[in-house]
Amino acid sequence: MKHYEKRLEQDEQDIRAKTAAVADLVAAALKDAAHAVLTGNRKLANLVVLGDGEINRATRSIDRDCHLFIVRHLPSAGHLRLMSATIRAVIALERIGDYAVSIARMATRLSTPPDQHLATAVENMAQESGEMLERALQAFADGNAEQAKAVMVMADQVERLRTAALDDLAHGEDGRSTEDLFAMFVVFSMLERVSDQAKNLCEEAVFAATGETKASKVYNLLFLDRGNAGLAPMAEAIARHNFSNSGNYESASLMPTPALDPEMVAFMGVRGIDVSGASPVEFDKTPQELAAYHVAVSLQGPIGNYLPEIPFHTATLEWDVAPSPDDSPVDFEAAYRAISFQVRDLMERLRGPGAD
Repeated sequence: MKHYEKRLEQDEQDIRAKTAAVADLVAAALKDAAHAVLTGNRKLANLVVLGDGEINRATRSIDRDCHLFIVRHLPSAGHLRLMSATIRAVIALERIGDYAVSIARMATRLSTPPDQHLATAVENMAQESGEMLERALQAFADGNAEQAKAVMVMADQVERLRTAALDDLAHGEDGRSTEDLFAMFVVFSMLERVSDQAKNLCEEAVFAATGETKASKVYNLLFLDRGNAGLAPMAEAIARHNFSNSGNYESASLMPTPALDPEMVAFMGVRGIDVSGASPVEFDKTPQELAAYHVAVSLQGPIGNYLPEIPFHTATLEWDVAPSPDDSPVDFEAAYRAISFQVRDLMERLRGPGAD
């Protein structure tokens, strides 16, 4: 092996070893922080906080090494992808270390450890997010793109656990103080963010191994109306026609009519949008089902008429595109223009000017 190749390989191995070492520090900090919450061990919690400096120094050192590697070796293809991915991976690791610190700080502020019900929720989330992190790190270390892709789906389970835990916090009657409730909210939120960063690590593993970059996000949108005008089905059809690659679209009505207005169907057909096979859908989503939507849009009235409880990750909008009385004829032309403008504005906000 030539001296140059030996030096390149040694530098790469050093970076890999440093990355593995800081990953161990981060994983340990996360476990200790969760344990401090469960046991009320403030000494352990403060050690996690104090240990964050070591993690930060290590990640900065790896960042410098990666940039030096690029300057020294002028790498291409796989080596360049690995350095680029490692730079972003250590950012994710540093953030997870910050999340562990936030959890530890909350442990020092809890008046008492969580009761059995909340403790079980913390244990489950800590186990799932910790396991996801461990598998993501292994996939990154091994350069295993398939393993990384398989790990990503674990984020859905962590999100479900977090939603259930927050629901318990909101409706529980254990007499905990506002300060304790806030601290537990932070704990659950930080554990969920760990899974987000683990997913980012998986994406970097895929990029390093294959060059495949993260696909643009596809958004789930729900359009809602009272049911008298067919505005929600119109919005769904417009969004699907103009932005088919940017989202998944559904519509629902509080009091749906048996069928879409024939005049509206004909109007849309003239504009090249076939809705003849669509039927009004009654709004009967459960809170768990609603949590799958990134955006819920009311086209008639306040969003609270449809969603008394808005899921944490769901953004809501109100487009008053048909302010006329219920018994007035719908101006389909005006509604079409208004909805088309609003849909375009929304999708370009979500996906950028290139939304399609």
